[in-house]
Amino acid sequence: MNDKPDSLSIDERLQALGGWRGAMLTRLRTLIRDADPQVVEAVKWRKPSNPLGVPVWEDHGMICTGEAYKDKVKLTFARGASLADPAHLFNSSLDGGTRRAIDFREGDQVDEAAFKALVAEAAALNRSRAR
Repeated sequence: MNDKPDSLSIDERLQALGGWRGAMLTRLRTLIRDADPQVVEAVKWRKPSNPLGVPVWEDHGMICTGEAYKDKVKLTFARGASLADPAHLFNSSLDGGTRRAIDFREGDQVDEAAFKALVAEAAALNRSRAR
């Protein structure tokens, strides 16, 4: 059992990642928090092979998860298929009926305004469904 607040566990996860993946996920975390000041950070799916778990951002439901792989950082939006994506940020999991993801690779630039708009839209969708 991990008794640390989830935000501290996410800090630990980002520090352990290091390199460009840690820097990218840290930057995306900051943008998520900027886009939705009410966002709650959680850590889910802890297991022996991944004791630090998966960072999750929620506001009346899951907005997105953040995972680091060898060659990418992946943000998966729980209800991404229901979101408008005029900047075409979604580039992964496009065939699913519910989720959509964005894969960031080393050196990728983040369209901060479009990303924050997507996060804000996801949070608004969750809030509208919670009524």
